[in-house]
Amino acid sequence: MSQDAALDIFFAEADELLDAMDAALLRMEGGEYDNEILNEIFRSAHTIKGSAGIFGLDHIVAFTHVVENILDRARDEEIRIETDLLNLIFKCRDHMAALVPVTAEQFDADQNLQETGQALLSALQPWASEVPESNEYVGGVEVLDSEQPRPSVVGGDWHISLRLSQDALKNGMDPMSFITFLGSIGSVSHIEAVCDALPEWDTFDPETLYLGYELALKTDADRATIENAFTFVQEDSDIRIIAPDSLVETYIELIQSLPERDDRLGEILTRCGAISSNTLRDSLNAQLSEQVSQGKSRPIGAVLTEDKGVPAKLVNAAITKQKSAASAKTGTTAPQLIRIEADRLDHLINLIGELVINRQRVDLLSADTGNDPLIEAVNNLGGFTEQLRDAALNLRMVPIGNTFQRFKRIVRDTAQELGKEILLVIEGAETELDRLMVEKLTDPLTHIVRNAMDHGIESIEDRRASEKTEAGTLKMSAYHHAGHIIIEISDDGGGIEPSKIRAKAVEKGVIDEESQLSDQDILHLVFHPGFSTAESVTNLSGRGVGMDVVKRNVEALQGHIDIQSEVGFGTTFTIRLPLTLAIIDGFHVSSGGTQFIVPQSSVIECTDLASHLDSESRNCINLRGDMIPYLELRTIFKLPAKPEAEAVGPDRSDNLLVVQVGEERAGIVVDHLYGEIQTVVKPLGPIFKPLKGIGGSSLLGNGDIAFILDIVQLIDTVVYSETLRAL
Repeated sequence: MSQDAALDIFFAEADELLDAMDAALLRMEGGEYDNEILNEIFRSAHTIKGSAGIFGLDHIVAFTHVVENILDRARDEEIRIETDLLNLIFKCRDHMAALVPVTAEQFDADQNLQETGQALLSALQPWASEVPESNEYVGGVEVLDSEQPRPSVVGGDWHISLRLSQDALKNGMDPMSFITFLGSIGSVSHIEAVCDALPEWDTFDPETLYLGYELALKTDADRATIENAFTFVQEDSDIRIIAPDSLVETYIELIQSLPERDDRLGEILTRCGAISSNTLRDSLNAQLSEQVSQGKSRPIGAVLTEDKGVPAKLVNAAITKQKSAASAKTGTTAPQLIRIEADRLDHLINLIGELVINRQRVDLLSADTGNDPLIEAVNNLGGFTEQLRDAALNLRMVPIGNTFQRFKRIVRDTAQELGKEILLVIEGAETELDRLMVEKLTDPLTHIVRNAMDHGIESIEDRRASEKTEAGTLKMSAYHHAGHIIIEISDDGGGIEPSKIRAKAVEKGVIDEESQLSDQDILHLVFHPGFSTAESVTNLSGRGVGMDVVKRNVEALQGHIDIQSEVGFGTTFTIRLPLTLAIIDGFHVSSGGTQFIVPQSSVIECTDLASHLDSESRNCINLRGDMIPYLELRTIFKLPAKPEAEAVGPDRSDNLLVVQVGEERAGIVVDHLYGEIQTVVKPLGPIFKPLKGIGGSSLLGNGDIAFILDIVQLIDTVVYSETLRAL
């Protein structure tokens, strides 16, 4: 793996760790405070620091090291993280996020970034009193007093954790030769073979090395001499050498790296060399004596900590490891995950799309042959193709909960800035949608949330006057409905007053004074570019940008956004999106010799236009008592007209496709209905970008190109046209 590729992985993992740290801090602010959450926050910071050190990113290492020390003191119960320190750690986490993508050279040239870091470190000093004042933050690197003592864990033995490559035997390497060499430079006082990797006998390979080794070595030799024993196997092996004066954290890291085994607490500590077998035996004897003399005894961890001086956090790390092993035994561990490049996944989806297109072509060719066995085989192949398509698309589906969780921090910070109390409620976090959609949804959701907090939810004083709770509620929810993803952002604020929106729209020249609009149409004016009802410009709103971007971004995803509001009770924004943008189920139609595909999820029914005509002067039909406006694709896209004999008279052969998005229904007049089809969505070329009503293209099995209709834009067009006719 190249250095750049490894660095990209570090950036991705650091972002995930920072998100996890942010979520844990928010939980702590919500009232959770225990060793588990402290360890979670500490591990995030510690892992980022360690990974940054590998790449020589000293500016990250230096700053994070100080934060890590504060968190470590909290884990040791020397300090408690209260509100002031918690707010400061939030800022430190944000500064770490700013440091991660910055190179050492960029950091040295960025005075503002250095000053921010120095200010945060100074603010941390009251909680880091044990850090010598002589420490300096120079160029992002912390300079420690060379006389600062390093805490020690156990006597004078070195501990060596040895995991040689499984191909070591095939390469002519004998594990005993390394142990023999170590015996020549000291005394191997303890050795344990680790058998976790041993397979079942039917898959056992005698030429494969399955064993690992944990060694205790008593020697006066230095680290370099010990490392020389493993010169020829370091590349493919995992070798950890722990010096006698190593920090407690070194042993904790080794404990965390141990494989999941059903070990007892003492066995875990002995296995990693943190305590000797004699210490464990003495502690167990003391525990037994207490049981005999007093009828009860302390846990072995308490005996080791109180009587033998083993650091508490080392015992806690072993207990955590013991619990994780128990979880693994009961099958409650999280699913195993692998990290792959998004481009590879997208390439797979494209290949599946080509397979779907060619499957349609094979369907057509097999039907023409009339060969029943061939047709049956092709039908079976079609079933497998659909399963393969669904499995591939599921790979790109991600839960929206991760996106929703990020808004906890946005809501927290924005509420503090506005001086409001706002509670964020999340529902349907497990709802999945296409990864590409998730990436493009973050910006519009941010605009809606910030506007809801600024314009929607009232101040504490106003809520008291309205006899509401002081804390406003902002709810983000997601669910599946009729083949779509529905995302709702609602608040319990003051709602939107249509009269206020109308007055502002007239003032800005968006509509005329005489315009007759329904309350729902007036609410949708908030999506007009440059429209804002704010009295003054703030950091959050007032410039008239944001909501128009929201609508554009949602429509770019083939989606639709709607507003429902009740004055005094709140507002709800509803976003309706397709499940995926890659491969969709559609309904194949044609008009004027041009092929079109209508997303299947929006189709209600098909009917004959002539049997429902209501008025020749208005493009409307009476569909079982409901007046439904309709449009003709020929007219909208200026397609060739029908021959005159087919275009007039009671026998006109136009077909009507009734579609619906949200509460709006409309009809689409077409020449021919071909039925359901799976289709691959292809982006449009630049020449088609200004064309309204077309959301993409596809290639049919017979080689023809079909345009995928954007039903939202088409319905907006027909409803708007019918509204103008009625005025």
